[in-house]
Amino acid sequence: SDRPVSEPPVVRKATRADVPRLAATLAAAYPDYRWTSWALPEDGRTQRLSRWAELWGALVPVLAGTAWVTDDVDAAAAWMAPDAPPHAADLQAVIDRDLPRVFGARQPVVLASERLGALGRPEEPHWWLHAVGTRPAARHQGLGAAVLQPVLERCDADGVPAAATVYTSTVVRWLQQSGFAVTHSTRTAVDHELPIWTLVRQPKRR
Repeated sequence: SDRPVSEPPVVRKATRADVPRLAATLAAAYPDYRWTSWALPEDGRTQRLSRWAELWGALVPVLAGTAWVTDDVDAAAAWMAPDAPPHAADLQAVIDRDLPRVFGARQPVVLASERLGALGRPEEPHWWLHAVGTRPAARHQGLGAAVLQPVLERCDADGVPAAATVYTSTVVRWLQQSGFAVTHSTRTAVDHELPIWTLVRQPKRR
């Protein structure tokens, strides 16, 4: 085939200026993810998802310096670093205020399910993949895998695992392509409605 080989996407660390588009990208990526309709009440779901993406997918990791995006912010990965300090008091106050607003009556089940998912996490310090998403129009170009790479390379260099909790077998298979393996599987708390998989990627030895 004479088709030119596409250049690998430029991936960079997200900045404060990227927060609105980063949040919009994750909000656009998540509506068809099973977790979203399970975790977020139906009334005002779009607004709830936007606020979730803004706060946990964008603002928290950007302030921590642990979000990576393609140059056009069509794909993003938000992580928590192994040595992440506690949130600043003003940010924690916003989280404490908005968490009940985002999840509403679902909050206890969501938090209990997150605790179940955490059972498969490594005991040693590790990078935790909090959110990853690609705008629907930009999918199937390898952008999602590309935005994972900076942290996975750092994990290999530092000898540190990476981990994630996901709720669909499609995402499990996708993460397995980047070297993750399932360490724990269960179902969501109380309602057992969704499967939960925790995956861990051991660092590649140099």
